[in-house]
Amino acid sequence: MKMPKKKRTYCKSCRKHTEHNVARPKKRKASELKAGQRQFRRVLAGYGGFPRALPSGDKPTKKVSFKLTCTECNKSSITKGFRVKKLELIEV
Repeated sequence: MKMPKKKRTYCKSCRKHTEHNVARPKKRKASELKAGQRQFRRVLAGYGGFPRALPSGDKPTKKVSFKLTCTECNKSSITKGFRVKKLELIEV
């Protein structure tokens, strides 16, 4: 799927439709203080090995979301992910 690098869409901060820059959001480091991560570390400690089975195969498509940055107020928002096999951001 080809997607333009600039998109005109609604900005919650400006409260109007403005031009937005489209980018793929980068994955940040997971927090060690979250409840699920604390439980995982607790179960992993000591004897017993890995607490769950690892996923066997990859899905045919990955979920993709976009980071939309308003060109006027510079605020960002991340869209809901949707499934696509291949994504390409192009200049229009």
